[in-house]
Amino acid sequence: MTDTESHSDIRDAVRKLCAQFPGPYWRALDRDRAYPTEFVKTLTQQGWLSVLIPEAYGGAGLGISAACAVLEEIHRSGCNGAACHAQMYTMGTLLRHGSEDQKQRYLPKIASGELRLQAFGVTEPTSGTDTTRIQTFAKRQGDTYIVNGYKIWISRAEHSDLMVLLCRTSPRDDSAKPSDGMSVLLVDMRTAKRNGLTIKPVRTMLNHATTELFFDNLEVPAENLIGKEGQGFKYIIDGMNAERILIAAECIGDGRFFVDRASAYAKDRSVFGRPIGENQGVQFPIARAHVGVTSASLMVDHAAQLFEAGKPCGSEANMAKLTASEASWFAADVCIQTHGGFGFAEEYDIERKFRETRLYQVAPISTNLILSHVATHVLGMPKSF
Repeated sequence: MTDTESHSDIRDAVRKLCAQFPGPYWRALDRDRAYPTEFVKTLTQQGWLSVLIPEAYGGAGLGISAACAVLEEIHRSGCNGAACHAQMYTMGTLLRHGSEDQKQRYLPKIASGELRLQAFGVTEPTSGTDTTRIQTFAKRQGDTYIVNGYKIWISRAEHSDLMVLLCRTSPRDDSAKPSDGMSVLLVDMRTAKRNGLTIKPVRTMLNHATTELFFDNLEVPAENLIGKEGQGFKYIIDGMNAERILIAAECIGDGRFFVDRASAYAKDRSVFGRPIGENQGVQFPIARAHVGVTSASLMVDHAAQLFEAGKPCGSEANMAKLTASEASWFAADVCIQTHGGFGFAEEYDIERKFRETRLYQVAPISTNLILSHVATHVLGMPKSF
């Protein structure tokens, strides 16, 4: 079976799954700011969240392009993969840099759904995207790390059994490079929540299950250190390319959702005795949105191919995320404009998706930081910071 045929099968199966979770399901969750437990459970049971885990550990062992197909179709169907997408890429830190004992202990249970690894503890309120300035500190005491600090914008922490946590294990000023001295710990949230970890939900404009975390002398076994102490920054960076590519695929799905909805409405809605889609003032923006989403999808495909080939793809992953997020946001705006007042009505699901897709020009990395990366790393211009 070719990759194209395999992805076609994947897309068909995911669409059928998503049909079980139509608009009313998501609208009810959105109103209550509730987690889509049944949706995530169904995705897990059918193996879609473990496609990137090697077969040796109970997963499907497929490439990132297959994972992109899963997430794109979830979003094109009007659902939201943000509730669980980290399960796909967060485990990469453990897979690439964990010990064989750690992989054997956790990956099969993550693949089966017995354990959820959906929390990625990096961002702090005083450092933002300047990750080298994080202050959460893990002090080694015998066979234990004692963790103290504060994280924010940590999504799904309330719905995860495990968390990949980036923290300092030596002060920034004592390190040869600012990126040295950081380490990655695998935190068992099930016991941590009662013994030094406090989770506080942060209510936002969309139902994203994000939180802030407080660490007060949290004890983490030293055996939960992933890789080598002090090398954690490079481990986290490794996983960010996959994150960028997968979220870009979600944006492509969002963009196609908006183009689908806008073009269908423009054909069906009649004003002044004819379909509004006959008016070029309506049809041209929809066509432009389609062109933008299609073009961005090619960039996402290119980044995914590089990733699967094991080639450097940091710039391509970032550019894919930027182009896809901007294309989906343009399509969202066009879709709202096409629907007029109905675009703001909950029952059409457009205003919900409009809010959801806006996030991705800010997270997991802002558009400006991507432009800075391209300017300095690709075009060779001087850094401003």
